Amino acid sequence: MLNALFMVGLQILYTVGATGLAIYGLQALTLTLLKLREERLQKQENLRTHRHCELGTPLNSVYWPPVTVQLPIFNEVHVVGRLIDACAKLEYPSDRLQIHVLDDSIDGTTAIAERRAAFWHKRGVDVQVLHRSKRQGFKAGALKEGLTVATGEFIAVFDADFVPPPDFLNRTIPSFLRESGKDIGFVQTRWTHLNGEYSALTRAQALALDGHFVVEQAARHAVGLSFGFNGSAGVWRKACIEDPAVGGWQDDTLCEDLDLSYRAQLAGWRGDYLDDVEAPAELPPQLLAFKRQQFRWAKGSVATLRKLATSVWQGGWPTLKRTAAYVHLGGYLIHPLLLVLLLVSPLLMLSGSQPYLPLAYLSLVSIGPPALYALAQQRLHKRDWLRRWAHLPLLMLLGMGLSLSNSVAAWQAVFGKGGAFLRTPKFRVEESSDLWHRSGYALELEPIVAAELFLALYAGIGCFIAFIHGQWLNLPFLALYACGYALVAVFGVYETWMARASRMRMGGRPAKPFRPKDLVKY
Repeated sequence: MLNALFMVGLQILYTVGATGLAIYGLQALTLTLLKLREERLQKQENLRTHRHCELGTPLNSVYWPPVTVQLPIFNEVHVVGRLIDACAKLEYPSDRLQIHVLDDSIDGTTAIAERRAAFWHKRGVDVQVLHRSKRQGFKAGALKEGLTVATGEFIAVFDADFVPPPDFLNRTIPSFLRESGKDIGFVQTRWTHLNGEYSALTRAQALALDGHFVVEQAARHAVGLSFGFNGSAGVWRKACIEDPAVGGWQDDTLCEDLDLSYRAQLAGWRGDYLDDVEAPAELPPQLLAFKRQQFRWAKGSVATLRKLATSVWQGGWPTLKRTAAYVHLGGYLIHPLLLVLLLVSPLLMLSGSQPYLPLAYLSLVSIGPPALYALAQQRLHKRDWLRRWAHLPLLMLLGMGLSLSNSVAAWQAVFGKGGAFLRTPKFRVEESSDLWHRSGYALELEPIVAAELFLALYAGIGCFIAFIHGQWLNLPFLALYACGYALVAVFGVYETWMARASRMRMGGRPAKPFRPKDLVKY
């Protein structure tokens, strides 16, 4: 009896995991088809040219609204100078532009920021460094405090690793000033990559982000679904943030950007996505840094789902829009589902049971993510899209390998466990000759690597079980698990060894968190 109940439980867990993967694949396929449909409609109605003229041209209005640029930073000696210089070169009337460096740093970053601010202040650019001695509320807290002294009608936000183009404000502010833009609360632009070709890791990340911005964000915006502010390279209407129905910046999730943008849309404000405005940024060149970034995003998005689930249900949105919002906010829940499938599959095979919903049946919807990434690369890189898309297998392995770490993040979010805002270190790695592992910001290996190695071994045993039982359809999935966990664990060990070897070559002294080129003339 107990054995039968145990097997039924395994079957239920397997079915839940497989169904979740199907929903994820179906979402990707649906967004891909919506993107293609929107492109076809725009072409038929000649809307592409109209959109470009309306959204992509510089601001010609005689009224230039005051803008505050907020730069929330924490320990960013490598990139803070580059960021301030780029923002100081924004093409906007100097008497209407205010740049606030919201600095929570506890290392040499503050000194660099103050020197660059003084440099540009002498040249007529209003750059101020607002340093906090306590990191209360982390990034959300810095943005909230900065808003109290911001004089701009609109608030542009850039993270430390971004290099906004000079015409950024000229191409984003018009969205708010059009007659149809009075209810637009925020504008999001498309991220591009300063170091997308640096390594196989950054190419895989570029593939993922391109799919998100070119297809997912564009499709959601085009059909009127809710979408998120990505935390950087965007502009907010100050009145929207301060709207009592919205509630301003809040620090009870690690995705304050996603949280605020959903609360704004629930309060009746709209978001605008500008696919033709690019904002270059640096991708994490260290796997452990990328892993930390994904952990924070996973925990923050699931916490936002937990926080806003009731509000979305009661927000008066149509059923389709509500459903899409839940799937969007719960996107990182795919990782616990992946983990469940791995743990359950070998046990089912050992018992000789056939799953109620074999993974092979998901083949139709599983083409969704590859199609989404392929479409994004075709639209961005017509000549060599296939070469870039060829990094999809590595992206899949990373997704499998990070499923344990991201499952821990989701677990903490579901049960309301707080935690510090662990920044993703930036190294100013732009060329192949730039070496991140010499930086004091390089991350060290964490104990979770032992569990990842165990899961790699467990998946390998699952492959053997699938082979001897003739479960050929399960074999490729289990092999992906084994390779993914092995890749993340072994490469993490290798990166830690590289960083420590660099310190040994320096005589055992800790590596300094800067390089000479970061401080030239500062």
